[in-house]
Amino acid sequence: MVEINKKAPDFTLTADDGKKYSLKDFRGKKVILYFYPKDNTSGCTKEACSFRDNIKLFQKKNAVIIGISKDSVESHKKFKSKFNLPFPLLSDEALDAIKKYDVWKEKSMYGKKYYGIERSTFIIDEQGIVREIFRKVKVDGHIEEILDKI
Repeated sequence: MVEINKKAPDFTLTADDGKKYSLKDFRGKKVILYFYPKDNTSGCTKEACSFRDNIKLFQKKNAVIIGISKDSVESHKKFKSKFNLPFPLLSDEALDAIKKYDVWKEKSMYGKKYYGIERSTFIIDEQGIVREIFRKVKVDGHIEEILDKI
C-alpha cells in the first residue's frame, strides 16, 4: 500500500521511446507520477496536454512528469507524437506498477462492471518518498493542485 511519507514503490517499465525506466532513475528530482486509463480518450488527452502546456512550471520546481497506463509502447508512441508530449509515457501491460500503487479498481459504466485504472497522481520527492496522493482525479484544476503542493 502506498502511503504519504513512505518510500514510493520502485518499478521498471518500458517507455514510448523503447527505453526502460525505473523510479530510482529520477532520484534528485521531484516526480509527478500520474496513472491514467487510456491513450487518446478525451479525459486522458486533456490531462496529458495540460501537463504538456505547463511543463516549464514543473521544470522550474525541479519536477519531472511520468505518465503510466496499461496501453502498449506502440500506443504510447502514437499518443505522444500526436500531442507532442514532452515527458515519458510508460507501458504497464502486466499491471506491475498499477497494482503496486493500488490504482487498479473495479469501475462501472452503464451498469456494467469492469476493472480499469483509477486516474491518480503521486508526488514523490527527491529522495523517493511519497509526499502527496491524489485519487479519483478530476482533470479540471488538477495541474494547479499539483503545483500548489510541490
